Order: sequence, then structure tokens, then C-alpha cells
Amino acid sequence: MSENVTDQKRPGQNQAEGSVVAGSWEPVDQRRWQLGEGARYLGPASEGPGGFVCVDLLRGRLFSTLGEPDAQLTLRAELDRPLGAVALRSGRAGSWEESTWVAALGKGLSLLRAEDGVLQESEVLASPAERQAQPELRVNDAVADPHGRFWVGAMAYEGDEGQGFLARLDPDGGVEIVLEDMSIPNGPAFSPDGRTMYLADTPTGQITTYDVDPATGSLSAPRPFVQVEEGGPDGMTVDAQGCLWSAVWGAACLHRYSPTGDLLERIPVPARQPTSVALTAEPPYRALVTTAAIGLETSAAHDGRVLTAPVTVAGISTPVYGLGAIDVT
Repeated sequence: MSENVTDQKRPGQNQAEGSVVAGSWEPVDQRRWQLGEGARYLGPASEGPGGFVCVDLLRGRLFSTLGEPDAQLTLRAELDRPLGAVALRSGRAGSWEESTWVAALGKGLSLLRAEDGVLQESEVLASPAERQAQPELRVNDAVADPHGRFWVGAMAYEGDEGQGFLARLDPDGGVEIVLEDMSIPNGPAFSPDGRTMYLADTPTGQITTYDVDPATGSLSAPRPFVQVEEGGPDGMTVDAQGCLWSAVWGAACLHRYSPTGDLLERIPVPARQPTSVALTAEPPYRALVTTAAIGLETSAAHDGRVLTAPVTVAGISTPVYGLGAIDVT
């Protein structure tokens, strides 16, 4: 187990011998958010929209950043509803000004396109969270999988037990609610081949794995992956070694698991409520972590900030929605 968060070493030194984190956590920007989320690595900044993106969820704002200390956050969209996460849409890579995105927005899924250099909502694709009036639902975490599908979780604003669900947006635009009776779904995250899905239900402490049919997106064979005993598992990502990283809400740390569910490392972060994590796919490798200040009576250290640290393992660039060709071999 790694050192306590208060015992971090100076930048450039390993947090603990054998740690995958090679230096201290530092903010990319000094601003604080009530609920940061949706950290995703897009690819090299030299190749169209690149670097990292993340969201100020409750205020509906999307930001990009190079993910280095004091690199700053660049506003890319400011919308009128909660924004859970985004994925680049196939065929529109280009520049930020030319890009199109699919977004978990408000009560469902929308397309975003640039107008006057800022992304705006251009089309509502579906609103599955409108299915009930009380308790009111909103989107939460969302991600594209390696086969071009976009998965979005929804929850009650107050996290009411059993009111949340997971929906899937297929490349052809079809939407299906695939899992119900959840509380606060977070993730999902996918194995590098896209055949295994990891999904957290934060209040329960459970991360569950499912088999994914690459041809249809259907889920099967749910099985317990881990039961988190400190805090609650929040946003997740899978690195190039197939290991799962999970932000642990309320525990000021990340967990890194082997594909078989062994806890390889507990990684302290200087914020009590980490919410999501993303990793660069090219060296020098870095991790980006979003955090939240919501519900805290006082903010300390870096609560609510977006943090970064050097790491020794590669991530995987976030897939693009609507990739088209699906390898089912």
C-alpha cells in the first residue's frame, strides 16, 4: 500500500518505491469545481482535438487541457444543463472548430458542434432520463467503447437508491437502456479489446464486470470484480497493461487493479473526492484526475481542482463514437 496523502514527496520523486506514480500531484489550474468529472485522453494535441478533456458537470462546462502542471484549462463549451462526459464523433476529427461530439447532457444524449469557436448543442439524440418526473434524473458518467458505442449512466439528483440506469447509444443512433435498478452508475470502462466492461455503483462500493458482445453491444455474465471498503468507486479507466484505475470518492485515492481484481496499488491524491482519471497513451506518461468540492464544509489542499502527475505506464486514447468497422473475430 502506498504512503498516506500527507506524506507525498517533492515533484520528480516517486511517491513510494515501486509506485506507478513518479512524482507529486499538482493542479493544472487554480480554479475549483463543485463536481469535476469526465476526464478523457483524446490523443496527441498535434493531431486535431487532443490532450485531455474534462467537465464541470453541474455547470455544464467542457474544458480541454494539455494536462501538465499549470497548463490551464481552456473552455470549449458552456451549456445549460449538467454535462457528464463527451466523446469525439467519427469522421470529424479535424480541429476543435471542425469537430463534432456526442455528449451525455441533461437527461440524455446530444450532438455538439462548434459555432464561433465554441461547441454548442446542435441536436438532441435521445432523452432516456425523461422517463419519470420524480425523482428527477440526470446524466452522470459516460464513455465510448472500442467498438464505437457510447455508454451513459443516469442517476437521481440526490442519488436515490435504485433509480439510476445505464444506456447504450449504438453507432446507428439507436438507444437502449441496458441495466436498471442502480443508484449512481460510474464508468463504465472497457478492456483494451472491448469485450469486458467494468461498471461501478458508487454508494454500494461494488465494481461489476460484464462480457460485451462486440457485434451487438449486448451484456452478459455479470460477476463481482471488487468490493471497495473505503469510500466509493467513481470514474474509471483501463491502462495499456489492461489494469483498471478507479477514482475512490471520499477516500483521497485511486485504486489500480489487475485484470483479475487484485489491488496492485492504492495511490493517494491530495483531494478528498476524486471523481475520474485518465492517462496519456504516449510518453512522457501523465495521469489526470478530476475532483469535487461538493458537500465539503471546508475546502483543503486541492479539493475541487483538476490534478496531474507523471506516471510510468501508458493509457489508451479514448475511442471515438461511431467508429464504423467492428472486429468480431
